[in-house]
Amino acid sequence: MRRALQLTITFVLLCTTTQLLADQSTIVGDVAKKNVVQVAVGSKDHSTLVTAVKAASLVDSLSNPGPFTVFAPTNAAFDKLPKGTVENLLKPENLAALQDILEYHVFVGVLRPNMLVDGADLGEANGDHVKVSVKNGKVFINDAAVLASVPAANGIVHVIDTVLLPPKKTS
Repeated sequence: MRRALQLTITFVLLCTTTQLLADQSTIVGDVAKKNVVQVAVGSKDHSTLVTAVKAASLVDSLSNPGPFTVFAPTNAAFDKLPKGTVENLLKPENLAALQDILEYHVFVGVLRPNMLVDGADLGEANGDHVKVSVKNGKVFINDAAVLASVPAANGIVHVIDTVLLPPKKTS
């Protein structure tokens, strides 16, 4: 019941924000701080992630006010996946799977680096959870090391070295 409520709240927040503030990705300004999507677009190390976010039609949702915490895998993180995985996920027939994986990288709210504490359990936008651990002073989200954190106008981006894969759904 609690999980269903979390899923419903997350879904309503995302849908409401998307409906009320559609097309926020088109707002530009030299003075304005970049949103989480613009942070990724501006990084040469996140071109695969940007391609995936575009293919999953999540640009406008993630460009809205949020706030969002995005765990952003680098290109090298995507390269660790089995050969052909990314290309397969980018196919239109795999849209739902791609969205599920990408939403597993998004927490609705801002989690600053000091808030990523050992043992924290984070409910992600897709309804699944990730676990925070701290080993020898280094922060991990599941098995992905946090390499850097970049504040954004609508949240924060934590750069990670591994793609987070949601647990298999049981039917």
